[in-house]
Amino acid sequence: MHSKVLTPGIGYFALALAACRGDSTGTPPLGSAPSLLASRHAANGPPRFSAWSAPVNLGPPVNTAFIEQAASISRNGRSLYFHCGNCPANIGGADLYVSQRESVDDSWGPPQNLGPTVNTTANEQAPRLSRDGRRLFFSSDRPGGFKGHDIYVSRRDDKRDDFAWQAPVNLGSGVNGTDDDQTPDPFEDHATHTSILFFGSGPIGVGATDIYSSVLLPDGSYGPRAPVVELNSTSVDRQPAVRRDGLEIFFASDRPGTLGALDLWVATRASIADPWSTPVNVGPVVNGTQVDARPALSFDGTTLYFQSTRSGAVGCTSPTGPCVFDLWVTTRTRLDDGDDDDRRVRTRQKAKKR
Repeated sequence: MHSKVLTPGIGYFALALAACRGDSTGTPPLGSAPSLLASRHAANGPPRFSAWSAPVNLGPPVNTAFIEQAASISRNGRSLYFHCGNCPANIGGADLYVSQRESVDDSWGPPQNLGPTVNTTANEQAPRLSRDGRRLFFSSDRPGGFKGHDIYVSRRDDKRDDFAWQAPVNLGSGVNGTDDDQTPDPFEDHATHTSILFFGSGPIGVGATDIYSSVLLPDGSYGPRAPVVELNSTSVDRQPAVRRDGLEIFFASDRPGTLGALDLWVATRASIADPWSTPVNVGPVVNGTQVDARPALSFDGTTLYFQSTRSGAVGCTSPTGPCVFDLWVTTRTRLDDGDDDDRRVRTRQKAKKR
């Protein structure tokens, strides 16, 4: 448990947008932001979904008797990134891996280490793909950072090549500081050309984290971070995962009302100019009595990946847990027709199956 000073997040967001010149990024000037920041989903009503299903273990070969954590799914649903804390093929402590499949109906293939361009003898953790698939954000405690874990980004020109990642770059002092800065999740609003990085940060080794955001500036750097006050509490709040329309966010917390050591929580908002709603527990269908954390949403918002120490892990014989971390998945159904992007992705997926 810890206390903190809460800074108004909406005021910071408006000021950060004002700092971005419209002629370079298309970001609206201060004063016009509230009306222009409304997403197309907000204008047409928010997407409607069914309840989440009971989680299923991803099983071998993705999960092993070792520690698999922090999944990230590609837009087309055919590349699954994650880190393994102690796999025999690791270059360092924790390494980043990717598992691939031919179509969304196929099984996942054997995970492959991303190699020494990305992984080092230190710890690389919590990978998260950008929506366009050309950037891979992750955290690392490699030498050369500010202190503890910092957030890095690697880029690739060919988004179909999962092993074409370039040398990672530290995101700089707007995001990273002397605390542990981890679990990045980039949100991109194409209607306003705005890019915001959500992430967790807290004192090194304590685990007392809060959720922060930082706006991408015209020069390619990230502006000063600010706490997302509506989501943070005096408990642990970390590991954000934002739906691609920016209207729903999942994260892990041990705040009052949590069923296990950490649970998945969710908040929503009417538009990206609005504050987040009061977070609510995702519920006992998804959360168990152990650790459920590090959520990741599919592009269409119908599949939620997360890590858990619940029973049923590969290689674990305990009927109740805790077990080593495995990756789990739960699904829900889209109750409306979705938008043009959803339909394009579904069309490509169907074509791939033929």
